[in-house]
Amino acid sequence: MKLSRGAKFLILGVLLVVIDQIIKILVKTNMTIGEHFNVIGNWFQIYFIENEGMAFGMKFGGQTGKLLLSLFRVVLAGALIYWIRGLLKKAKTPVGVIAGLTLITAGAVGNIIDCLFYGLLFDASTYTSVASFLPEGGGYAPFFFGKVVDMFYFPIIDTTFPEWMPLIGGNPFRFFAPVFNFADSCVTCGAFYLIFFQWRFFTKEEK
Repeated sequence: MKLSRGAKFLILGVLLVVIDQIIKILVKTNMTIGEHFNVIGNWFQIYFIENEGMAFGMKFGGQTGKLLLSLFRVVLAGALIYWIRGLLKKAKTPVGVIAGLTLITAGAVGNIIDCLFYGLLFDASTYTSVASFLPEGGGYAPFFFGKVVDMFYFPIIDTTFPEWMPLIGGNPFRFFAPVFNFADSCVTCGAFYLIFFQWRFFTKEEK
């Protein structure tokens, strides 16, 4: 049975979300906050942290900001899915455009799952204890207020400025400090791919 183009991209999107969730659940149920280990030398580490929902560990506006961010993500994911469905109906839509939008949508959905459900499904991860799945006392946060699990850390350059340097001497320097997850990677890769390789399509659409 030959799959339609839409079915193929649906499978791709679901697969990306599943990979993202498997990684996050493995990290959350086996590591404490701040725990880390090297994967390739010191410059690629698994480093477990949680954030309020923005990409690369950034925060936004406390509880109100968290709720607004979660709602925005849900609306954005819905809009992207609607857009992709419309583009799939056009035979001339390049495969690369659908692939890039699928990556972005899958990444958004992956982090939405954390925000919506992790607070209900897990108890809190701490610096001394590992989270458990479906705890008897209930989860650590209500619906929409779960924290996003991050784990990929690439301190490609992690050093300290020499003491003799004015103003910055003795201060630490990291070339790439943010900790992120697989979903963030999907969004970033999809966005950059569309910007650098599919921009002509979007300029035509605008005209």
